[in-house]
Amino acid sequence: MPQSASRRRRHGGRAGAADRRGSAVIDQMPWRLPVNTDRPTEPLPPEGVQAIHDGAMRILEEIGIEFLNLESLEIFKEAGARVDGTNVRLDRDWVMEMVAKAPAQFDITPRNLDRKITIGGPYILFGNVSSPPNYWDLTTGKVPGTRQQCADLLKLTQYFNCIHFAGGYPVEPVDIHARERHLDVVFDKLTLTDKVAHAYSLGKERVEDVMEMVRIAGGLSEEEFQAEPRMYTNINSTSPLKHDVPMIDGCLRCVRRGQAVIVTPFTLAGAMAPVTMAGAVAQSVAEALSAIALFQYVRPGCPCAIGTFTSNVDMKSGAPAFGTPEYMRATQMTGQMARFYGLPLRSSGSSAANVPDGQAMWETSNSLWAAVQSGTNVVYHAAGWLEGGLIASPEKFIMDCEVIQMIQRYFEPEICATGPDEIALEAIRDVGNQGHFFGIQHTQDRYTTVFYQPFLSDWRNYEGWELAGGVWTAERAHQKFKEIIASFEAPELDIAIRDELADFVARRKAEGGAPTDF
Repeated sequence: MPQSASRRRRHGGRAGAADRRGSAVIDQMPWRLPVNTDRPTEPLPPEGVQAIHDGAMRILEEIGIEFLNLESLEIFKEAGARVDGTNVRLDRDWVMEMVAKAPAQFDITPRNLDRKITIGGPYILFGNVSSPPNYWDLTTGKVPGTRQQCADLLKLTQYFNCIHFAGGYPVEPVDIHARERHLDVVFDKLTLTDKVAHAYSLGKERVEDVMEMVRIAGGLSEEEFQAEPRMYTNINSTSPLKHDVPMIDGCLRCVRRGQAVIVTPFTLAGAMAPVTMAGAVAQSVAEALSAIALFQYVRPGCPCAIGTFTSNVDMKSGAPAFGTPEYMRATQMTGQMARFYGLPLRSSGSSAANVPDGQAMWETSNSLWAAVQSGTNVVYHAAGWLEGGLIASPEKFIMDCEVIQMIQRYFEPEICATGPDEIALEAIRDVGNQGHFFGIQHTQDRYTTVFYQPFLSDWRNYEGWELAGGVWTAERAHQKFKEIIASFEAPELDIAIRDELADFVARRKAEGGAPTDF
């Protein structure tokens, strides 16, 4: 039975608490929903936007999208689409009518009401790495993921205020059988974090179990759960031009219970999409809109976002590449298309590097700044991603959070303030052309807060750095990781709710969990 609202606890706990600047480990920025104040970068002229739109519509009308989910085929037939086997061809006017029903902005409210997030509008939100099968840190090297490593990454997700939502499993715990994995990891996610949570759409049992666990964790009745989004799912099309059975099924289940969905085609130019960025983006848009139109037909006004994961492959090896100039432009171009359709945008922080080195950081920084430039609202995999999504790393997670905090600081309006105190004519007059600004009162009044203060970067000169031990960035990040985990305190959760969650997990395990093929 659902728990009454009076039993809820909404405190964040010490780690990453919304009302604290930091902890004994680092002095971090407070929780906030960053507002992107920059005009988006728009590489496409108006006729370019129209050309990609027309290309996407012609794909839907003339080529069609394969929908392997039988229920979706019946829905499309009811809506008047041309269905030939599993091929669905859609009239552009109907697609645009359906897409127009989707909200341009919506909220998702987790069990801690102070952690509500807004998706769309000017907001840019960052999430943890999701779904790598392998884990890497300085002590283990590359190893298959475990539940403990997954839990540690969830603790980082909770700890860092610049991480706004908990995506999928931050690393796949392959030491748990697939039929029970979602139960254990979501239990950990809902007890170690109080941020917005995600459900994998990989079979009805998984998505239904997660929705029920989120409802229990929030102390909600079914009516309260369905009244507004409390969680979300993210799906990928099977590019080129295909949607599979379980992901469409999972989204249909979510939207029917009022939960949010993100549709993200995974279009690698040169492999699953044309080598030209315009062709890859047009295909990606067609794949995404076909599913979003379906969901809007089923539940008009349901919260949906369009995702982009358009990058390119290494034409020498076929390996995926990320953070490339082409990736950045494709993200910016898709941002223009998302605004054209009035949909929130999801992109990613990504890298092909195998360890948290310079390549990892410049590729991820390129990806994160492409998110800024494109007007992205939801940045998946913003912290911790390596090897094209095959490795999750706590060191990389912490290094990425330094970059994310810098992006948040970049948006703070006081940097660009132009009042008399900021123009500082009196300070300039006092110093003239003979002195310096270090000791004057104008500087003394502001020096502790006026500039971004890093928690990981080392700004000493070489000699000072060497005297302090010559510790490289990944080593510093590893030490921070160990200190954060050692001092972590989970956010408060009513013991009765925790027990109800544990009972649900035990019952579903006894019932067999989710069926698998092995």
